[in-house]
Amino acid sequence: MKILYGTSNKGKLAEINRIIRLEGLHTDVITLKDIHFNEEIIENGKTFEENSMIKAEAIKKFCDKNGIDYEIIITDDAGLCVDFLDGRPGVYSARYAGENATQEQILNKLLEEMKDAKEEEQRTCAFVCVLSGILKDGTKIVKRGETKGRIAYQISKLGGLTYNPVFIPNGFDKTVIEMEDEEFQKVHNHRMAAIEALLSEIKNI
Repeated sequence: MKILYGTSNKGKLAEINRIIRLEGLHTDVITLKDIHFNEEIIENGKTFEENSMIKAEAIKKFCDKNGIDYEIIITDDAGLCVDFLDGRPGVYSARYAGENATQEQILNKLLEEMKDAKEEEQRTCAFVCVLSGILKDGTKIVKRGETKGRIAYQISKLGGLTYNPVFIPNGFDKTVIEMEDEEFQKVHNHRMAAIEALLSEIKNI
């Protein structure tokens, strides 16, 4: 099986390859860099599911037009959903404080909007990842994974993925950025959960 994963992110690629080995699948994973895809994709969906599928369909169109071989195209969309903020930043997670905002600016905006959430039970949230898969014949598969947690009262330290410095997973008393990789993998990882669900369904096709 040949999987085209619509990403250029080395961390995401390493994660899907690790899960593929655990699932016992015999497959090759190629990325957008491998197919020289550099077209702009307008992600104007209102949900993670819509944005993820927009990316998958755009890459499929590019592959079919250019005769690029694949068996399934996988794309993702992910973000942070805060209950106190009615699900924001959601699909706007990456550009919550503007297109070119820094990590610190994004986190400061989030914490400012959370200032009236004094109690921990008011600061519940979830990291969400939605994966969309499109097979060569057009069959579509969509899977969703979530990691529940709460928003910290202050930024622990900058670095890592945008919201990691303020996201405390359920069962822990420290933010993701403060956790060792091995420790974090023991947490219900939203991207890992979505990938596992998607690959499990692929095995049955």
